[in-house]
Amino acid sequence: MQTYSSSSSGHTTTWPRPPACLRANELDAPPVNARVAVAGLVILRQRPGTAKGVIFLTLEDETGVVNIIVWRHIYERFRRAVVAGRMLKVTGRMQRAHNVTHVLAEEIEDISSLLDQLLAEGTGRHMRNETRTDTWESRKGG
Repeated sequence: MQTYSSSSSGHTTTWPRPPACLRANELDAPPVNARVAVAGLVILRQRPGTAKGVIFLTLEDETGVVNIIVWRHIYERFRRAVVAGRMLKVTGRMQRAHNVTHVLAEEIEDISSLLDQLLAEGTGRHMRNETRTDTWESRKGG
């Protein structure tokens, strides 16, 4: 298991990453149609009615976001991970069109259990102990 560290506001967070997974900021390097693996938190799931069963996922890691395209037959095979996974590992083929990079999913693995590693290292405890300093009233000026 590889981990990468990032620091924000003086707190260090170690992001768990399965072996051989690229970070979002490394996806410009592989050529089109190269087989790659990526991992990240699921921040968006879209299943537009006009997309003929295609699902669009957005994963986020410590360096940015990764766009994932899941064809219907892949969704049916990995349905549980796509629907319920909070953190996913996706293996697939690189696609670039109009300056947008996507990974065409071939395999999807739910790696949500790795989120426990983030919590165990204090990140979750720190976030739970933070107090909110702004309110709706203060933001709207009253």
